[in-house]
Amino acid sequence: MRDDPTFVEQIQRDLWDVRWLAPEEIRSRGRRRSQRKIVVAAVVLALAGVSAVAVAAPRTSPPLAQPAASASPTRHEITTDALLQATDLSQQVDVQLSQSGLGEPVLLNHMLGYCRTRQGRSEGWQMSILSRSQTFVPKHAAPIRTRSAGLVTQDLFRLVPEAARQLFASLDDLVAPCAEWVNIGPVLTAGGARTGEALHRWSVTQRGFAGDDAAILRDSLTVTRDLETGEPLGDPPSPILLAVVRVGDTVSVLSLGYDGTEAELVRLAVRAAARMCAAANPAC
Repeated sequence: MRDDPTFVEQIQRDLWDVRWLAPEEIRSRGRRRSQRKIVVAAVVLALAGVSAVAVAAPRTSPPLAQPAASASPTRHEITTDALLQATDLSQQVDVQLSQSGLGEPVLLNHMLGYCRTRQGRSEGWQMSILSRSQTFVPKHAAPIRTRSAGLVTQDLFRLVPEAARQLFASLDDLVAPCAEWVNIGPVLTAGGARTGEALHRWSVTQRGFAGDDAAILRDSLTVTRDLETGEPLGDPPSPILLAVVRVGDTVSVLSLGYDGTEAELVRLAVRAAARMCAAANPAC
């Protein structure tokens, strides 16, 4: 559903105030979820009254065996009431972009996946049956940038129940290769093109605070420095934070913008778990 981000866009998270080399100079990667990078353009349209909404056809699956006629029927489609609502957010929202998909990977974070593939490993994502994604854009006086301060994104997936459980059982192993990972890439500065490096430290910081399973993943990254001189090439970045929540066979991945806090992410994860009951099997 989305074209993958360029390498520059992936490490631009480390250098928010640094101008990167042109995307055409970097090899593009190829998978769905970076289409969220279209938020910049889509927001312009949406603010003019256009919303980007795509609805996938419900997947037909064999019904689960029911012990009694009164047992709850199996749910298939993910409806919008299973997602976070504007009232769950702590600030007013101008735009909500939503899209659906079939057979998508449960991509937790592009940079985490990139760290693993740079070491010759698979990205390690579980595969979903179907999904629904949304992006809330808060009101801004200044022009909106992708993943700007306060931006809230949610991806809600339905998985085979065992895959949903395995996702959480394997989280520690998933992030372990990226506990101390140096990312190196080209940077454009006022003095010309330089090569920068930043240290990423991925970890699982909290568990079990919402739904059937929940976890907070954190990347505590350092300021990017000139590989030759050691001089900083930007301001110290905020950590990357994301929450993963499971309710039955559904999993949500939540992230905030650069000004988001871990406490706010936990609060939203608890709200998301309550909303997910509208789609989860078995019913809450």
